[in-house]
Amino acid sequence: MLNALEVVTTVVVGLMVGVEFSVAFIMNRILDALPEDSGQLGHAHGGRMLGALMPFWYIGSLVLSAIWAIAGWHHHGAGLVVAAAGLLIVSVVMSMLLLVPINNRNKTWTPENRPADWKQQLRRWDRYHYVRVAVIIAAFTLLVAALT
Repeated sequence: MLNALEVVTTVVVGLMVGVEFSVAFIMNRILDALPEDSGQLGHAHGGRMLGALMPFWYIGSLVLSAIWAIAGWHHHGAGLVVAAAGLLIVSVVMSMLLLVPINNRNKTWTPENRPADWKQQLRRWDRYHYVRVAVIIAAFTLLVAALT
């Protein structure tokens, strides 16, 4: 049973890393290259879509990691799983304090109601997101290392 938990947790966190990496380094560049207001509308739509999904994914990843850490406490690699869970806690706190407030504003913007500094706010979100991606990549790496 522990082996199945390890695999499921690693896959769930790995997929989350892939989605967030794609947002950071692919989707945002695509949206920023679109003409006129299309990019801003795309960011708002993405914020609504992923803003609804990602809290469950982040919390779910953290819960799975915590269960793995508890269930495998006396097994090899438990310390790595605890460290990974700690990093996932950091990613959740970062999300709630830094990224979600910007995203909550962004997802309501239209070309008619967006603030004058909307581009600066999206750039700030991007900077925080790059750090969060690094944190979850580190967590994923620790989980993978714990498998060996």
